[in-house]
Amino acid sequence: MLIVQKYGGTSVGDLERIQNVANRVVKSADAGHQVVVVVSAMSGETNKLLGYAEHYSKEPARAEVDMLLSSGERVTSALLSIALNEMGYKARSMSGRRAGIVTDASHTKARIENIDPEPMRKALAAGNIVVVAGFQGVNEEGEVTTLGRGGSDLSAVAIAGALEADLCEIYTDVDGIYTTDPRIEPKAKKMEKISYDEMLELASLGAKVLQNRSVEMAKKLNVNLVTRSSFSDAEGTLITKEENIMEQPVVSGIALDRNQARISLSGVIDRPGIASDIFGKLAENNINIDMIIQTLGHDGKTDMDFTVPQNELNAAKRIVDTFKNDNEIEDASVDEDICKVSIVGVGMKSHTGVAAKAFATMAKENINIMMISTSEIKISMVIEEKYAELAVRSLHSAYKLDQ
Repeated sequence: MLIVQKYGGTSVGDLERIQNVANRVVKSADAGHQVVVVVSAMSGETNKLLGYAEHYSKEPARAEVDMLLSSGERVTSALLSIALNEMGYKARSMSGRRAGIVTDASHTKARIENIDPEPMRKALAAGNIVVVAGFQGVNEEGEVTTLGRGGSDLSAVAIAGALEADLCEIYTDVDGIYTTDPRIEPKAKKMEKISYDEMLELASLGAKVLQNRSVEMAKKLNVNLVTRSSFSDAEGTLITKEENIMEQPVVSGIALDRNQARISLSGVIDRPGIASDIFGKLAENNINIDMIIQTLGHDGKTDMDFTVPQNELNAAKRIVDTFKNDNEIEDASVDEDICKVSIVGVGMKSHTGVAAKAFATMAKENINIMMISTSEIKISMVIEEKYAELAVRSLHSAYKLDQ
């Protein structure tokens, strides 16, 4: 088997942990597998490097930031390779450039466009364990680029796709995907398997184990993805095609997103294109809109409510204020004391009554639902933040996810 393994910052946080990773890698090699390892920078290293840059400039040039930050992963890859060689195993470290990773030109948030797997294939054929610096590549001009948040996961999935690997293992400090956050509901169960679409919904709805970009790429490239802990030998969770899962649960998991704020617009002038103008302006400023509700008001005017991430709230308010100043909106208010709780499961496609049970559960706990959004495999509800954990536990119990 050809296996790609990715180890995050906490897994390679110090020299002792890098040795622990080396011990794990050689177990796979001893089992007869070819292994490509993708590593992040040591935990805290990226922030430390950013701090160095900001000592000189509050807004350093992005190309220079990429050059600086990419060094963190190169350090880890070289150290792991040295450790493996010292243990008697042939290992070669590679930067993103040497591994053939080509990206677009967007510094600090580049997207992978192509991977030439030949350098890695040659090194594997020569009997090497290949250790690749994650989170980075080069653009067509040969400039170093970085992939943004979750970039090392993306590197691993893309490399697994390019090499047609049998498996891509993502090692973190948690041992898999749970039915909900175990810190909120101790009865949460670890899932053996979950579909790409369910994982995409959970990742976008607040589950922090994987970034959606890496799950999207795994689905596109048909990469079997496993999330596991680098600190235990427990089996992880397989993320795979829906048809590879024999029994589809009606509901697979409950997600909670506290990073939500609601903006309420009242007295919006009712003219063709007003919604396009407002949300177009928000989109131009890269503000992520989630739920939207529009209701017809009085005197030819409408009301609109929509949610944004809390960290984008101030930017959204500034844009809304421009429409208010132009007398196209009478008033705008903000509510930051909200959260979004979501139910996810591919089994919803073929079962009725899932939404009714969710609403009945909220009613039983006297929790008011402010906004509702649905998709084929998801129901999301905006509620008051103070009821967040009660809602998660109640829904987890209602759908018998603890059994």
